[in-house]
Amino acid sequence: MAAHPSSADPAERVKASFDQQSIMRLIGASLDVVEPGRVDIVLPYRQDLCQQNGFLHAGISTTIADSAGGYAAFSLFQPGEDVLTSEFKMNFLAPAKGDRYVASGRVVKPGKRLSICQVEVHAYEGEQATLCVIGLLTAVRVTPR
Repeated sequence: MAAHPSSADPAERVKASFDQQSIMRLIGASLDVVEPGRVDIVLPYRQDLCQQNGFLHAGISTTIADSAGGYAAFSLFQPGEDVLTSEFKMNFLAPAKGDRYVASGRVVKPGKRLSICQVEVHAYEGEQATLCVIGLLTAVRVTPR
């Protein structure tokens, strides 16, 4: 049973919120690392998530990067607060080809309203990692009304 999002434990709040994201279920992504200010999301290779050349589609790469960065910020918030992304800038460094993809989000600068996060997506072929995407994301702390 998932923890209630207002739990005092930040990792439980991240997991409970992540479990509510139907897009993550749809694409088969799961949480891996959840630490204060850092979240990793793993996505196994699926041909139906690739573009015409067999690489993970850029939209899917940015989807997992966005969630990793947002949840990294969310992990530092208080119970009852939520997170939204206000902007992100991604640079694609290499085609994303592998048997799994790991999106990592890390808070660079937490703030009262805005938190700046660095996000990366690595493609793994076995244990060999290739950095495919790097970017900055601005997460907004929101209080539900």
